[in-house]
Amino acid sequence: MLSPEVPQVSAEDGARLVEGGAFLLDVREPPEWMAGHAAAAAHIPLGQVPARGAEIPDDGTVVVICRVGGRSQQAATYLRSRGVDAMNLAGGMQAWAAAGLDVITDEGDPGQVI
Repeated sequence: MLSPEVPQVSAEDGARLVEGGAFLLDVREPPEWMAGHAAAAAHIPLGQVPARGAEIPDDGTVVVICRVGGRSQQAATYLRSRGVDAMNLAGGMQAWAAAGLDVITDEGDPGQVI
């Protein structure tokens, strides 16, 4: 059984985890996603996470991200209650972008965090 405490990771540590095979889950709303997201991220808005749980792997680490970390904390808490090894990316996409990590649009162009 996983601890209900949600581990917090920095943007840099989250990126390293994703490079090592962790699943990056972006729970922001569609307009935020379309403006810019991490290239490796999968998009499931927070309100759809319970219904779309089958799209989230339960056999590895899941790094959850939003704009600043609040919605991703909620999603990670929910996923951990379902036995998923989920962690919250502290500071969200704002921290990701500030760390110089990739922010792109669906077309592959440079994106922005809104």
